[in-house]
Amino acid sequence: MAPDQYAIRRIDWPGQAASLRGSILFLPGRGDCYEKYLETLEEWHRAGWRVTASDWRGQAGSGRLGTDAVTGHVDDFSRWVDDLAHLWARWKAETPGPHILIGHSMGGHLVLRTVAEQRADPDAVVLSAPMLGFFGSVLPVSWMHRVAKAMLRFGDPARPAWKWSEKPGEVPATRVALLTHDAERYQDELWWREKRPELVMGPGSWGWVERAYESMRLLYAPGTLEAIRTPVLLIGTTSDRLVDMIAIEAAARRLPKGELLAFGKEARHEILREVDAVRDRAMNAIAEFLDRTAPPKV
Repeated sequence: MAPDQYAIRRIDWPGQAASLRGSILFLPGRGDCYEKYLETLEEWHRAGWRVTASDWRGQAGSGRLGTDAVTGHVDDFSRWVDDLAHLWARWKAETPGPHILIGHSMGGHLVLRTVAEQRADPDAVVLSAPMLGFFGSVLPVSWMHRVAKAMLRFGDPARPAWKWSEKPGEVPATRVALLTHDAERYQDELWWREKRPELVMGPGSWGWVERAYESMRLLYAPGTLEAIRTPVLLIGTTSDRLVDMIAIEAAARRLPKGELLAFGKEARHEILREVDAVRDRAMNAIAEFLDRTAPPKV
């Protein structure tokens, strides 16, 4: 439950007392649901972590903030930062350390912003394909932000910012080529969408796009990333066609304790849902990073 009593869905693995390693809080990306990551969450649980995953307000099983059932809208990213800060404080108080924050895509962006604003104090952070820039932008973020602001004047901010499919809720056939090489893991997502239609989300709204650029500019402000003293592992791929790998690399350089695991053509956006050779490399790197930066408490 958020501070304003908005109901936000979460799931918990209580952890194995005999092999307790610490606690992980995982946040998925825009349009995501935590069902997609059950395999990964269970793997961390089996390694001894107490694991929690949460929706973002307004997506998956936590309702909608726009005017229809499939468009992802938000009035400001600070609302999500407030939600995460509230969840973090409660969750940290009720779970054993060390405490780890992990986010994918938009979730990675919001995790980093929450830490930058000192609203969460994890022992370590892992960001999978964090949304620190959009793929294909030819203009600086400040210019793209102006374009997005202009689009808000031409219609409802909650309207879709891009076309998804001819039928609302129908998944485009080419979508898999943006996300993963693993057909079986992709089919698992489609299975959940069929069994739980309330999880389905399509495009972001123009309001979401404009607020995303604003949030990026806040993170890019001089000194913001440099002030984060938390160890941060960033994982990205040069073949990502959703988020900007150049921005991920730049953030890794600016973070005092930033580390980068880079993939190439072998990986698409959803690295934790890739073929085994890619996913195993990422999961092993996360385990090694956490062993170094957030060792078990004795």
